Amino acid sequence: MENIYIQYFKTPFGELVLGSFEKKLCLCDWRYRTHRKSIDDRIQSALNANYIEKNTPVIEFAIRQLKHYFHHRRRHFTVPLLMAGTQFQCKVWDELVKIHFGATITYSELALKLGSKLTIRAVAAANGANALSIFIPCHRVIGSDGDLVGYAGGLNAKKKLLELENPARGSHQLDLF
Repeated sequence: MENIYIQYFKTPFGELVLGSFEKKLCLCDWRYRTHRKSIDDRIQSALNANYIEKNTPVIEFAIRQLKHYFHHRRRHFTVPLLMAGTQFQCKVWDELVKIHFGATITYSELALKLGSKLTIRAVAAANGANALSIFIPCHRVIGSDGDLVGYAGGLNAKKKLLELENPARGSHQLDLF
């Protein structure tokens, strides 16, 4: 069995767990999210690896980029990513990466981009299974009515991430939350 090296990182919005495997980031997820165990089990099973707490150059690189992001000095990430999921989940996550910094789309729009509005539930489930939070910006997906819904880090973290990326939006639309 291989190893996935993990480290914990406190952000202004909550604590993340970051993991690297074969010089790629395979995990950047909210440490205290619901379904933490099932996400971890899926990643370890897909990569046939166990978690070991140890720092790596990839994790250090990811933390530097996250710090820059949280201090308004980064809009795009260059950390090499390794997605551990089904073919459909990876297709959804590839589409999430295309959502521009400061922008949002609805779950319905995301489903249409992936081929059919009928897949909205599967798209939402894949969005929720994303284990590379922030790097794969699932926080940029909102409800059809503009409401903030469903985020592993909690709706408060989602609101703060969207405000970080688009302060003008926070002063109007997000004041309701």
